Amino acid sequence: MNRLLYICLGLSLLGACKSPEPPQRKFVDVDGLDPAVKPGDNFFRYVNGRWYDTATIAADQTGVGSYSFLNIPQKQLLQHILDSVSKLQNAPGSLQQKVGDFYASGMDTTTINSRGYTPIQPILARIDDIKDVPSLMGFVASECKTGNQSIIGWTISPDNKNSNINIAHVYQTGIGLPDRDYYVKSDSSSVAIQQAYKNYLATLFELTGSNPALATQQADTVYGIEKQMAASHKTNIELRDVNANYHKVPVSSISKSQPTIGWAAFLTAIGAKTDSIDMAQAGYYDRLNTLLSSIPINDWKTYLKAGTLTTYASDLSAPFVNASFEFTKALTGQAKQRSREQIMTENVDGRLGQGLGQLYVKRYFNEDAKKRVLALVNNLQKAFENRINHLDWMSDSTKQKAKEKLYAFTKKIGYPDKWRDYGKVQIDKSKYFENLLSIAQDEFQFELAKLNKPVDRTEWGTTPSTVTAYYNPSNNEIVFPAGILQYPYFDFAADDAINYGGIGMVIGHEMTHAFDDQGAQFDKDGNVKNWWTKEDYEKFKTKTQRIIDLYSSFTVLDTVHIKGALTVGENAADNGGIAIAYDAFKMTPQGQDTTKIDGFTPDQRFYLSIARIWRVKTRDAFLRMYVNTNPHSPAMWRVNGPLISAAPFYKAFNVQPGDSNYKPVDERIKIW
Repeated sequence: MNRLLYICLGLSLLGACKSPEPPQRKFVDVDGLDPAVKPGDNFFRYVNGRWYDTATIAADQTGVGSYSFLNIPQKQLLQHILDSVSKLQNAPGSLQQKVGDFYASGMDTTTINSRGYTPIQPILARIDDIKDVPSLMGFVASECKTGNQSIIGWTISPDNKNSNINIAHVYQTGIGLPDRDYYVKSDSSSVAIQQAYKNYLATLFELTGSNPALATQQADTVYGIEKQMAASHKTNIELRDVNANYHKVPVSSISKSQPTIGWAAFLTAIGAKTDSIDMAQAGYYDRLNTLLSSIPINDWKTYLKAGTLTTYASDLSAPFVNASFEFTKALTGQAKQRSREQIMTENVDGRLGQGLGQLYVKRYFNEDAKKRVLALVNNLQKAFENRINHLDWMSDSTKQKAKEKLYAFTKKIGYPDKWRDYGKVQIDKSKYFENLLSIAQDEFQFELAKLNKPVDRTEWGTTPSTVTAYYNPSNNEIVFPAGILQYPYFDFAADDAINYGGIGMVIGHEMTHAFDDQGAQFDKDGNVKNWWTKEDYEKFKTKTQRIIDLYSSFTVLDTVHIKGALTVGENAADNGGIAIAYDAFKMTPQGQDTTKIDGFTPDQRFYLSIARIWRVKTRDAFLRMYVNTNPHSPAMWRVNGPLISAAPFYKAFNVQPGDSNYKPVDERIKIW
């Protein structure tokens, strides 16, 4: 679990691929504009309305368009690589052999189906052998080392108060639904998902030998335990409070306050030598300590079996995979399972991502993109500095600290300078499940080796091929993988208006995360440390509250509103990112010109590009889950929300009083 990693974006296909002649692309979809919609009423619909009304979501997907859904065609590129390398006779132990054979082992569904649930029977047998709480915790520790985290959420990452050192963190876990609210809501949609989850659990128990009546009883037992755990969970909004989710405590102390868990024995069992832990959500572990004593051991065994089954269901034979999908369908509205090729491409990318990433970069990445994007990053830093200098609400002393943090950014573009070594991973082309365990064990040891060691600031938190970008406050770094340096966010053939409205907005967004409600609490070195005057921080919180209030007013589905307090960081980053990108664009020759292209001024093309990069359509069920759990606003409001306060947008498209999204000057929000 990467704590406080702001994963933000998603995108397209072949813009950065090596090609002697870049494909000719019409960067503004003029024919797709909807003249029936005024830009000042709904700019997202003005730019994307015709596409939205005619776009079809594939049966095996939850959405279509840009953002994370552009990882779909990106995965097709990875699949081509895997199809090729898996058919070669690669040298044993080579990167190609491990990546190719892991993919091939997962594609061998004949063998996987013939094994049924045999691969996990030893795990289930070990659960049957549990006699008491100490042996239960011994099982939990053993499984933790293969990635099967049940009641202890465990990770290693920088200390919030000393970002140069990696420490152990534990966080709330133990539930199978997306978050705690799913256990307490009583609306029809939530009740339907609760029942679908119980049905899923019951099906898994039936597939492993229970009769229907017993399976239903077992599912109810598991759900009852999870509901008790969920009651101790913090909400997604409460999890945004940086200081309230940091509790570095001595192991000796929690061994006394939570004796039933047996922390010293657990840490010894997983091989973690440490005298302190950051117990991020202490309330969960206080509750767990009580539940371990109050819930009968046989019920805990049923719970652990359910956790094992749900962890591995999609990796077993077809009946288990189908059961898993039925629950996914209820949760997201996805109508059809993805192909095995799609599933395995995602599995390889998720588990051997830097291995596959090396092959991807070699085949598809244009090195010149790094230089071009670095130049954009530097331009946006200058634009951001200028905006800080002209803030009317911040004192000079805080401005100086903000600029120091701005210029202390580590900039990671394309792919890591140092690749992950998978030398200890053993891959057998005929043993898919065992391959999964080998990878998981290697991952656990890779992370464990960091405990109480200096932070490696060259490490990446995503794979190079992923269509995303992020800001990491602990390292004060902005990261733009090779996957995002493509159309519609970036293209060598595009004019500056398009690129600054695309990748420029992304860069500005990530920079602003260093100064959002969470990022603003970290100093330039990545430590949670106040660098504000008291008066300035109060003004900042007041402005941030206005962001919360505005987005909370947006209705997404029937009575479902955006959760302004959950999405405040991303919304602030969108608002700041667009403003910074626009200022940087105005430094370019085109930005200072008025020559039209395709009938649009440079400023208009800049904003058209912004609306184009959020061209997304999703299923309603997915959107409902997204609003409940995701810190980003849905695509339409990532366009319309920030533009409500963007004065240059008003001028570019002649937005006037009476337009639906018009706001008087004193109601527009400007933080950065």
